Amino acid sequence: MDKPRMIEYISKNLDYTVFDVKWIPCSAKFIVVGVRPKGSGIIQIYELNGADVDLIKTIEKKNALKCSTFGASTLRHRHLAVGDYAGRMMIIDLERPDLAVYNVEAHKQIINSIDGIGGAQLNCGAPEIVTGGKDGVVKVWDPRQGSDPVVNIEPESSDAQSCRDCWTVAFGDSHSNEERKVAAGYDNGDLKMFDLRNLDVYWETSLKNGICSIEFDRKDIKMNKFGVTTLEGGLYVYDLRTFHKEKGFAYVQEKNAGRSVGTNGVISGPKSTVWCIKHCPQNRDIFVTGGGTGSVRLWQYQYPEKRRQENSSSGDVGVAGTIKMLHASTLSTQPVHCFDWSPDKLGLAVAGSLDQAFRVILTTKLNCY
Repeated sequence: MDKPRMIEYISKNLDYTVFDVKWIPCSAKFIVVGVRPKGSGIIQIYELNGADVDLIKTIEKKNALKCSTFGASTLRHRHLAVGDYAGRMMIIDLERPDLAVYNVEAHKQIINSIDGIGGAQLNCGAPEIVTGGKDGVVKVWDPRQGSDPVVNIEPESSDAQSCRDCWTVAFGDSHSNEERKVAAGYDNGDLKMFDLRNLDVYWETSLKNGICSIEFDRKDIKMNKFGVTTLEGGLYVYDLRTFHKEKGFAYVQEKNAGRSVGTNGVISGPKSTVWCIKHCPQNRDIFVTGGGTGSVRLWQYQYPEKRRQENSSSGDVGVAGTIKMLHASTLSTQPVHCFDWSPDKLGLAVAGSLDQAFRVILTTKLNCY
């Protein structure tokens, strides 16, 4: 009983498909984003009330909504940025949802992923939003600069059929007004990191399977590490403190991240997709993954004794740490594809799954790590 446990506190079935969940900062409320059977988008705001949740507000949009973020908004406004199936990106004031704060046709096709930075939890750099679309394009937006993107990263080929889907994007390395990077993952396994200061490709590699999720352990510090999840059970954690011009970044791979875990702790079964990765806001070395078998797993990254190996001939080489699974539990019969930690309460989280439900989760013993 000295190990952490993830306990399902509240479960609620819905009449629409859930695509994303997010806690509203500095509150006991969270939003659920998805699509109704008729194809329209929906945002619902829920508030914790004892052992239950109360539906506070329902917002409907014309097009299905795929992704969301509060990352570029201040705590005073707490505006929600969303991307939809028509390729439109909007910033919504949840108090007055009919009047969009920002509304732009961002992509030609579905916006698969969105991330924000520069809001209340970051003291440097512009408030920006990055979007990745089915058209293979990654765009960075500054809502203060009008309807054109400040950065537009397009594939070399203009042929729509040969372009790879961009499945996930994430901000990081924003530790000063000048530095900022964007990581992007594609359906063919390409992983790219773009330097926004120099407007070039900082680093790229290719994994065996399509990349479902990327997240830096912290956005507002000098790059430390980030996690990557893929199809067929791939989980990688890259150490970003040491870059080698030939070998790139050191990484550790967990091969059993997508397999089922029995009640006796035995790992078995075929590999399934690892849909998402989310680092704990209060402890950057603790993170959770959501799996295609309906499971959630709690992990701890452990650093090596030395994170850098000196090599005078070709430059220093990074040394990766290890990953330890702290807890695993099954929440659903369908994939858990979205997850969000509460930024204010240690261990409180919400998860969405493809069985048209969300679950509020309590995680114990995190204060011991």
